[in-house]
Amino acid sequence: MSRPGDLAHHTLAVLVENKAGVLARVADLFARRGYNIVSLAVAPTEDQRFSRITIVVNVESAPLDQMVKQLFKLVNVVEIAEMQPDQSITRELVVVNVAVSPERRNELRELVESCHGRTLHDAGDHVTISLAGDPSEVDAIEEKLRTFDILDMQRTGRVALSKVGGSIPRLRAD
Repeated sequence: MSRPGDLAHHTLAVLVENKAGVLARVADLFARRGYNIVSLAVAPTEDQRFSRITIVVNVESAPLDQMVKQLFKLVNVVEIAEMQPDQSITRELVVVNVAVSPERRNELRELVESCHGRTLHDAGDHVTISLAGDPSEVDAIEEKLRTFDILDMQRTGRVALSKVGGSIPRLRAD
């Protein structure tokens, strides 16, 4: 399975008006055009008038500039930036329910601590943990957790911001 770190994937930060239906219109645009969304995360920004949609797209389904032009046609899109790995901070969260035997509890605890994770719930024979980091780090953590009995797992998808003082190019509709 390919991951968002692949060369065919690009991360777009799309600033939109924080209004009902905007996310549905963005998702519908991608669906109608056959564009593949690898990951999508959305939440309000520090200014409640706007939300930021972080979309990881697969450019094998269509050229990036075509996706950007289509996004700019949506009335509520304010700004689009491509998050370059060297100019941005990218994070992802994973929450995992793991069945763990008494013999392996310390091993799991040490793994979670070494990855700066947190135990959210401990029910004796299973534990719910959360870990966050760069998507490649989360991939590595997920791989290590596979040596345990994973009952359920949810990853959030990427969120990304430009580094303070960095220069993330704003894309244009031209």
